[in-house]
Amino acid sequence: MTVSAKPTSPQTYARFGGLLYLVIIVAGALGELFIRGKLMVPGDAAATASNILASESLWRMGIAGDLVMHVCDVFVMWALYVLLRPASRNLALLNLLLNLIQTAVLVANKLSLLVPLLLLGDAPYLKAFDLAQLQAWSYFAIRLHEYGFGVGLIFFGCVCLVEGHLIRQSGYLPRAIGVLMQVAGACYLLNSFALLLAPDFEGRIFPFILMPCLVAELSLASWLLVKGVNMQAWTRRTGSAAVAGSATVGLR
Repeated sequence: MTVSAKPTSPQTYARFGGLLYLVIIVAGALGELFIRGKLMVPGDAAATASNILASESLWRMGIAGDLVMHVCDVFVMWALYVLLRPASRNLALLNLLLNLIQTAVLVANKLSLLVPLLLLGDAPYLKAFDLAQLQAWSYFAIRLHEYGFGVGLIFFGCVCLVEGHLIRQSGYLPRAIGVLMQVAGACYLLNSFALLLAPDFEGRIFPFILMPCLVAELSLASWLLVKGVNMQAWTRRTGSAAVAGSATVGLR
């Protein structure tokens, strides 16, 4: 006798994705604002290097926390793909691919944050350079990370635009959150391209330009965790309760 596995409810994916999304938001804020924001002194390579050496463990924890955040990213992508697939399989796949690219860029970008730890160490080969040079290169690596982050967010801005469209079209998630996500996508794109094309302008609009992004992502994460999907609308969208169940079993 063959026993079929019980299908996983979309609410399970919603709760799981929402919880990890909140973890991502908190981890990202801690790393950017309370670790790098605390240790990096804008325009002062020597002071920045001194802070990193004095709080090396904190710097390393920030990098590790970011990597945990990106691992969570992958699981959130998976949950959102399953949840948004009934709205449009092709667009949900596009959303997943864009998300994978932005995560790959951001993970590779973390190597820049390891550079100061190597340059400011006591390895014998570093004696070929003077302290000011090592501090300057360390600061350069941190600045390079900022630009790499901006490049990654170009892809995430596209993610938010597609994701917002899927949410608006789904019928089982609030249209208002879909609109917020699309506004967030536009803000991410504006900020990133301003960083690349007009850094002075970006300095004037940052961080205010990213406030709508925080509101949108917190709204989506909280809704998924607390409310989940509208099951009646989900069932109507997928045709029947049976189809709704089969549509939630993994990635096919």
